[in-house]
Parts: sequence; structure tokens; C-alpha cells
Amino acid sequence: MRAQLARVDAVLVQALIAAALSFAHIHDIASAAGQDGWKAWAYPVSVDLLLVAAWRRLRSGEAKASGWCWFVIALAASLGANVATAGLLDLDHVPAWLRILVAGWPAVAFLGGTLLAHSTPTTKPANDTELIEDQENAPEPTPEPPAQPAIEAPPDRPAVPVPTALVDHARKVATEHHTRTGTPIDTPTLRARLGVPAPMAEAIAAQI
Repeated sequence: MRAQLARVDAVLVQALIAAALSFAHIHDIASAAGQDGWKAWAYPVSVDLLLVAAWRRLRSGEAKASGWCWFVIALAASLGANVATAGLLDLDHVPAWLRILVAGWPAVAFLGGTLLAHSTPTTKPANDTELIEDQENAPEPTPEPPAQPAIEAPPDRPAVPVPTALVDHARKVATEHHTRTGTPIDTPTLRARLGVPAPMAEAIAAQI
């Protein structure tokens, strides 16, 4: 435990020293480019925040291309300020291109931080263990009720044999009825005129 704490303390001390030096260098570049007062101190804060946001995106394992892109941009801004203030740049005569970069950095940092912090995370696929647990916890399917047997239609009534002579006689009776009344003869009347059972009267009516 003590060894782990010692390693953590060393890392924190090193991070604090690097952050303080980086803050000072970026502040000097911003101040030399015309950003004075609190604005000069806001530049190193935005650079470090963009680095942290990009690192968190890389650690999450989502959209690594975007994370690496913004991490490299923020790292280049930090390292560029460190190298520029190491005697390679005359802070009393800052070139125009550096003033343009310093003036445009807040918009770049805002865009990168917004994309890294507010982009929609992708849904990770479930592993085999989660799939097995979901299958075990899933409710058992309700058995479907047995299919009801189809109701058979009643058998058709067997056809009643009708003599041909009786059919001819029925036609004459039907013609006489139509001539006398002006309406076709119905089955009950035909049955009464012929004196036959109802099934035979229906069979005769179907043939005339």
C-alpha cells in the first residue's frame, strides 16, 4: 500500500510540475500575442481541459479516432508553446500567423470539447455471459391452447328420386297456376296440388 501511495504521489508531483510549466508557457505565448489579463490565463486552462476530455474519450474505448485527433491537437498546442518559449521565438515581435492561431484557439477548443463531451456514446454489445443470463431469466413461453377440431358440416340430404311423368305433370300444374294467378307456383302449393311429401315436392320444384 505504501509503495502504491509513493508511486501515486510521484505521479501527482510530476503532473503538477508539468502543468505549472505548461501553464506558464501557454500564458506567455497568449500574452505576447495580445491576450492580456485573465484572458492570457484562460488559454492554458482550455488546452489542459481539451487534453483531459480527449484522454477520457480514449480511456472509454469509444470513438478513438476522434479522441486521438483532439488529443494530438491539444498536445501540439502545449508542446508548441513550450518549444516556442525556449528561446526560439522573440516574444517582443510575435509573427502574424501566431497571433491568428492564438485568436482562433478558443473556438477550436470549444468545438473539440463539445464534440468529446456531448457526443452520443455507442451501445456496447452484450457478452456471452449476459446473453446466457437473459435467456435464463426470460419468462417461459405460454403454451398455446390445443386447436379445436373442425365441426363437420351435416351431410347433404340424399336426393329424392322423382319419376319423369310426375315432373311433366308438375310442369303442367305450374303452368296452369301461373296462367290463372299470374305468379309462379310455390313449393307448398305444388305439394298440395300433387299430394306428395315435402322432400319430393322440393325435388320437383328444383326441376321445373
